Amino acid sequence: MSVISSASTPVSKLVKLKSAPFNKLLNITLSLSVLALAACQPTENISDEETVLEKETISDSALSAERTQTIEQLAGVPMQTLATFDPQEIKQGGDTGITITSSESYSKPSSNLTASRKGDFFIGNAFFKQPWVVAPASTDSRDGLGALFNVAACQSCHVKDGRGHAPMTSEDDADSLLIRLAMPATTDEERQQLGNSLIEKIVHPMYGGQLQDRGIQGVPAEAQVTVTWTDKPVTFADGHIETLRAPTFELTHPGYGDFDDELMVSPRVALPMIGLGLLEQIPDADIKKQADSEDRNNDGIRGTFNWVMDPQTGKTALGRFGWKAGQTKLLTQNQSAFNEDMGLTSRIRPNESCTPLQTACLNATTGADDQGDGKSPVEVSDEVARFVEFYTRNLAVPHRRDADSELVLAGKKRFYEIGCQSCHTPRYELPKTDDDHLEQHGQVIYPYTDLLLHDMGDDLADRTIAGALPPKDAQVEFLANSYQWRTPALWGIGLAQTVDPQATFLHDGRARTLMEAVLWHGGEAQSQQQTVLKLDKQGRAELNAFLKSL
Repeated sequence: MSVISSASTPVSKLVKLKSAPFNKLLNITLSLSVLALAACQPTENISDEETVLEKETISDSALSAERTQTIEQLAGVPMQTLATFDPQEIKQGGDTGITITSSESYSKPSSNLTASRKGDFFIGNAFFKQPWVVAPASTDSRDGLGALFNVAACQSCHVKDGRGHAPMTSEDDADSLLIRLAMPATTDEERQQLGNSLIEKIVHPMYGGQLQDRGIQGVPAEAQVTVTWTDKPVTFADGHIETLRAPTFELTHPGYGDFDDELMVSPRVALPMIGLGLLEQIPDADIKKQADSEDRNNDGIRGTFNWVMDPQTGKTALGRFGWKAGQTKLLTQNQSAFNEDMGLTSRIRPNESCTPLQTACLNATTGADDQGDGKSPVEVSDEVARFVEFYTRNLAVPHRRDADSELVLAGKKRFYEIGCQSCHTPRYELPKTDDDHLEQHGQVIYPYTDLLLHDMGDDLADRTIAGALPPKDAQVEFLANSYQWRTPALWGIGLAQTVDPQATFLHDGRARTLMEAVLWHGGEAQSQQQTVLKLDKQGRAELNAFLKSL
């Protein structure tokens, strides 16, 4: 049995992957790279509406002049406009957005989708929701599951098109969480390939690049995943205690031999599906101009972009999707998920998700069908891939709620004054391009993300299966290391647990609330986290209200 822990040190013969020692949680830092956000020292009572709304009370001094200028250029409006009530921001997904605030909030098409194009959306929805089956089967369009896989349907991970959660107990399944794997480079050739983004990672020779905890009949699963939780209290300056939980993931019943001690292991919950087509339309140049890997402006924030190999074109390109920004566009993201999560082949990922040493997997019957073009048969046809891409491109972002309320605006003021927008870039103006992405063309959007990688610190860094922190030069997903996470979009986050009450936050699902996510952050925003811990009850309520309104 191997234990992947975020709570304790290695014990006896159990092998553990853990977060850095918890030590003094008052020093856990808030990286602006993920969901969490900070706020400033408690200020005047928010009942004074004039004080809350007055633009002159908003300061951008927490950001460098260079970063402020970049944000304003991308937004097309001054920082003061962004930081106060902006009626346009209610439609954070632009004209694609919807007003639904129910469990279906993440599952509706772009509101500007014409009737003639809705058919493709609903066909794509069917392939996203319906389970694939083991071949051979009478359902030719949906057979070929496995031989090794995690789930049988996309919706099993993305519950109601939302975010996943870690297993709640040792008996719970891990359907909406997966385990990514990587080995350290050991030769100059491997290091050169990684440095030039010619390969994604060094995969394990037996277990590959992702653990698959299910197999069809006659094919052993690679391992089983369970989790236990350890409470970790954190005390605010006013004495309020927030109880965090640290996960200990266990990999049990290895199907193909013991795991290597240096194997780097990364638990990851499914990300929400909303607004992905809008994020895809943000120009590469807008993302690159925000990168500051050398911290030239001395603000402690070092955003970097991932440069990845596009499996469709065979050329390197900017990564923007996934927890490590390891995918260039939705088409490749979808096909990679089909392949690694469900064991399905496609034009972009034509090989079964078996390693050369997994003979039972390699010899299993496939559901591949001839596409009639002389190329190798595949299980996900180009037509199905197109429908699913269209669906994932057009899942609408819900409008904001109560964006003009005093409490929300007080929380927004804190968010901006502390500099949370340094990583959570608020607004973009999308271009009109020459592609078929008609619904996304020219939209003004408020995703609150720079789509860059940020160092989240030791506590949220992935570990080796032996429990050690990997070196920072060990790449695990193209240029990304174990400490770096892509800033996720915040839009719709206030409805996450309306869509699925079990939804959790951060890459491994450890945070049950947004404040827990704030307190787990580390790395590039220590001063912001320290300020959060000074918030009184009123300040915490304000910040939470703003986040809930997104």
